[in-house]
Amino acid sequence: MPIPTDHLKSTKLTAKESAYNQLQQWIIDGTLHPGEKLNDTEIAQALGVSRTPVRESLQLLEVDGFVKMYPGKATQVTEVDRDSISDLLPPLAVLQALAAELAIPQLNDELIHLLQETNKRFAEAVRAENYFSALKIDEEFHQLIVDASCNAYIEKLLSSLQAHVRRLFFHNSIILTEKSIREHEQVIQLMVDGKADEVTTVMKTNWLRAIDEFKSKQ
Repeated sequence: MPIPTDHLKSTKLTAKESAYNQLQQWIIDGTLHPGEKLNDTEIAQALGVSRTPVRESLQLLEVDGFVKMYPGKATQVTEVDRDSISDLLPPLAVLQALAAELAIPQLNDELIHLLQETNKRFAEAVRAENYFSALKIDEEFHQLIVDASCNAYIEKLLSSLQAHVRRLFFHNSIILTEKSIREHEQVIQLMVDGKADEVTTVMKTNWLRAIDEFKSKQ
């Protein structure tokens, strides 16, 4: 199990939080391959922590569906189920749509400008076919809306779901297109106009369209 040694170490997180975040990132981007066995001693050495926070982080990752622990035997990275996109995106779409509706009363000029500028950067990345950057900027765009919704429960649930979205992206299940750019523009305008029902519909479409696009590529 080759463990990278050039990763950045956070000084603000606990050892467990740092281990969890780093392991999750390695699983998402494929550094740790589906089916790969994980050795907590090697991971602890690579991260510069004891085995306890590593084991605790692996337990959390199992709850989140990123690893499977077999007591007394091994811990393995879970396989990527590309078809899980059909189960993952509908609840995510509903939560994102609700966040947009709740964010409408919190809109101000600064937030509107941030959303517009973020979507411009998203468009540039998509048109340059820099899809990894586009994914990160897309997350920024939606996170601005989630933050404005001022609902910690929505934010927590979406954070978990978004991690699985990133993993599917790295395994070519998520496709970013010009349609997403236009839908972002619609979302901004509908929020400005205070049209909660319509922004809910567009936001859901923005997320659920990826299911049809994925299936069309199979």
